[in-house]
Amino acid sequence: MTSTKIPRKAAVGLVILGVFFLMALVGPLVAPYDPSAFVDIPLQPPSRAHLLGTTGQGQDVWSQTIAGARASLLVGFVAGLAMTTIGAIVGAVAGTFGGLVDDALSLLTNVSLVIPGLPLAVVLAAYLPAGTKALLVVLVATGWAWNARVIRAQVLSLRNKDFVAAAIVTGESRLYIVFREILPNMTSVLASCFISATVYAIGAQVGLEFLGLGDMSVVTWGTNLYWASNDAALLTGAWWTLVPTGLSVALVGTALVLVSFSLDEITNPRLRAVSDWARALATRGIRPGASTPVVRDHG
Repeated sequence: MTSTKIPRKAAVGLVILGVFFLMALVGPLVAPYDPSAFVDIPLQPPSRAHLLGTTGQGQDVWSQTIAGARASLLVGFVAGLAMTTIGAIVGAVAGTFGGLVDDALSLLTNVSLVIPGLPLAVVLAAYLPAGTKALLVVLVATGWAWNARVIRAQVLSLRNKDFVAAAIVTGESRLYIVFREILPNMTSVLASCFISATVYAIGAQVGLEFLGLGDMSVVTWGTNLYWASNDAALLTGAWWTLVPTGLSVALVGTALVLVSFSLDEITNPRLRAVSDWARALATRGIRPGASTPVVRDHG
């Protein structure tokens, strides 16, 4: 039985994500300036006219941060969903069918894992045409295998359960068992895989675009950092062109990790018991791991 109380970490993470989702949805509609327009003197520090200053090209940093949230979050979550879907299908089919199917899919997964993801992403992004679709292809191609391995291991632990045996006895096909019996019982694992894939996708997207391997005409968090670096923001002391975007990426990543950790606590009774034990000790003023004095009775 799982606890219905939302952990504090999950609440904090969901609030942060909610703020950025709201920024991505309605922010561009209320942004004070066109993020691509040259609105003032370059490298102006934060002021009333420009809350976060201007870039090296005279663009409003606040408007660019808002516009970048929509593009970066959209790519990150779409790529995370695609990676999780492919990984779930490959891992579940391999674990359920076994035999030659398992060997072939496991070989494909292991080959994908052996090749370093980020260098491969850099090579693919350099040769593919710049654009959102090409970036999604790069992210999915380099990130699906981790999920496939995790899900295959979970399927191997579930395929000998009674409900799977009952489905086999009733004559259900293996594909039916995969998609109607096994995967629905792995909701928490799939959610964790999706969060991890989304964190990877957002980080990799920002990193690739920071290196100039993307469509530089589109305003995203990665292109914001690229142009700030290209304008030598650190050398000129224009910190305001780097900090807002960098802080946004860090906050979204932290929020997703907090939600993932909380999901593990909710679905794993052992982790929840440890968390409850530590909280109970804290309410009594006892730090976990601290030594407890022992008083001997000499009477």
